[in-house]
Amino acid sequence: MGYAQRKVATTASKLAHVSSSHLKALPPRQSLLSAGRAAPPTVFDAESWAASQPPPQSTLATFAHRVGLGKVVPSPEIIQQACTHPSFVQLHNQQHPDQPLPATNASLATLGNSLLGLFATEFVNSSYPHLPTRVMKAAVSAHVGPTTCANLAREMGAMPILRWHRSPGSSTQSAVLHSDALASVPRALTALVYQYRSLRSARRFAEKFFFSRDIDLRGMMKFRDPKQTLLATVAKFGRERPVSRLLKETGRFSNSPVFVVGIFSGADKLGEGFGSSLKMAEYRAAEDSLLRLYLTRQPPHLVQLPTSTFPDALGNVFEAKGPESPYSPVSLGDSEVLYGSAGRTGVRTPGARSRAAEAAEDDLEDYVL
Repeated sequence: MGYAQRKVATTASKLAHVSSSHLKALPPRQSLLSAGRAAPPTVFDAESWAASQPPPQSTLATFAHRVGLGKVVPSPEIIQQACTHPSFVQLHNQQHPDQPLPATNASLATLGNSLLGLFATEFVNSSYPHLPTRVMKAAVSAHVGPTTCANLAREMGAMPILRWHRSPGSSTQSAVLHSDALASVPRALTALVYQYRSLRSARRFAEKFFFSRDIDLRGMMKFRDPKQTLLATVAKFGRERPVSRLLKETGRFSNSPVFVVGIFSGADKLGEGFGSSLKMAEYRAAEDSLLRLYLTRQPPHLVQLPTSTFPDALGNVFEAKGPESPYSPVSLGDSEVLYGSAGRTGVRTPGARSRAAEAAEDDLEDYVL
């Protein structure tokens, strides 16, 4: 066995989706030199040849049953299409120019991306009705964004059966990376569930694989001036002006004091915070008050999604026939307060505060022992 044959056999053994049992000829004819002929004009690339081979049917069937689609899709070829990125066409043309083009997941990934965006938006908006718009967009991206889809594809075990080709970026299109190809697999699988089952089945698929993950929303919320934001928010809800009260303290005259400040609106405590100074404790208390408001979550048994009204029958939303589920829309939460903003930029304008806001801030800085 020559060097080229050993290289092909070694590369094929390293790739999990290339099995010599289902290949027609190993090594391929491209790696062999005929007697009396010179070397071919192009050097045979064993890794590209191995990557262009289709995965075995047993691997595709195992993957389909692993993700719960064994009885959903009619054949393993559908799973192979869902795991074939459009960038693979270029590699296929280089290695097999005389064969027809393979089916890719371009349309499936586009449909699945739209479905996942719909499911995530209604889930986050119904669960957290007071969430600011920017934080809601960040939460949707954290649930079904490209990074999450790529990580989910790795957890599903889609890497051995993924067919793609790395391509550099140009002026008209961006580069295709491994994470981009992996992210298309969960999107395509969501589209398959929608095509072969229903919209509600696709939503249940997304809930099990995407929405079961915990997202840290507190880390996504940052306030430039929590005190001013709290003043405008309390005034918007028609509540009494907030007042800061010193709840506890220790070591005032030492080098490491600790102060605990609470912010009250009438008899209701909005939040509390601690710090090594009164200013720091008040800042954290105002931030805690805003987080308690914006991160108020709707109880799970009261969350109703708009897509639950579609019938749970086979077919898409235009062809499915069956009884529709009742839907009671929840009350819309108030949007976040934009204070001191200039137009649409959202940047505070120096000196844009009114006298009433300054007086309210003075009241907020009065500590009640």
